[in-house]
Amino acid sequence: MKKFFYSLYALFFNLSRIFPVKKNRIAFVAPHNGGSGDSLSALRTYVEEKGGFETVTISTQDLRLDFSGVKAFIISCLKAAGFFTLKAKALATSKYVFLNDNFMPMASLNFSTEAVVTQLWHAEGAFKKFGLSLPLSSDIAERERKNGQKLSYVVCSSKNIAPVYAQAFGVDESKVLALGAPRIDSLVKKRDISSMRESFDCLHPECRGKKLVLYAPTFRDDAKADSRLVDRIDINAFNNELGGGYALLTKLHPQIHSERTVPGVDVTGSNITELALICDVLITDYSSVCMDFALLSKPCIFFAFDLEEYQKERSFYYDYKSYVPGTVAESFDEVIDAIKNPRSDEEKLRRFREFNFDFIDSDNTRRVFERIISSNS
Repeated sequence: MKKFFYSLYALFFNLSRIFPVKKNRIAFVAPHNGGSGDSLSALRTYVEEKGGFETVTISTQDLRLDFSGVKAFIISCLKAAGFFTLKAKALATSKYVFLNDNFMPMASLNFSTEAVVTQLWHAEGAFKKFGLSLPLSSDIAERERKNGQKLSYVVCSSKNIAPVYAQAFGVDESKVLALGAPRIDSLVKKRDISSMRESFDCLHPECRGKKLVLYAPTFRDDAKADSRLVDRIDINAFNNELGGGYALLTKLHPQIHSERTVPGVDVTGSNITELALICDVLITDYSSVCMDFALLSKPCIFFAFDLEEYQKERSFYYDYKSYVPGTVAESFDEVIDAIKNPRSDEEKLRRFREFNFDFIDSDNTRRVFERIISSNS
């Protein structure tokens, strides 16, 4: 069924190539998450504030049918139809195209030679393997290779990881530009953190006066494994040992499917950038959210209770235990101990930051705009 929809999208796209490319049109392609809160949305906001460009956002979220009522259903059907027709035409006639993930129909799209297609990706640095670095099925690998052939550029956060991105997207390393990730700007620019924390405390008064510990694991490949992510958190032990001075927040990855009760304060729907700014400690496993906390020089604890199993399924670009910028814990007791008795990981953190980020400033979006849009206009 997916192949049919890929072909249908490609049909309308390729037919739309009869129309001329619009020099000032920029398409932002967010296949899964709508491009909210990541580098794609940061660049889109920058472009729209600058003015002089027509922007269009393309996301498979438009394909979600709404069964809450007749009117809502009809509107959602029209949006879905528009995804394959009007949005496909808009993409086909865009001079600039930016993506934050792999867009599978792209393998069959015949872009104009005028089009400048750039992969921004949705994470920074290099951590767990992704893209063509993974053991993919032959069909998906072939599609991702063809996607890579359509790319003019791939943006990453450091020249050190350019070879990783070249391999993951199947492009020559000369196409990988270490310009920095636009979403980093909102992390490092001056913000009123006190006001942000006050707003959070008003919503969650039980957290007032306490340090915030964010638990943000990445997803696994099946529901049972996802369920273990919340089962492994002993909220009673946390409250008994740390409840007087700390509050536990839990943000689950959008792809985690679990019917278990979320431990602590559920902040799954909250903006990860704002959480990184107000939280004091991160507990994660293999999530790239550690990049945000490393940028802010905040302590990270890596709760890797299933490390051996995860390495077999996904694996990493570098040795996990020596690479991550913080304490590795294999049990929740070790997690609690790491919070109570923080270790000095300053040298490890410094190496991690320097390796993954060439720029720790708020000019990443500007650099991407000037190098890819201004220089090609």
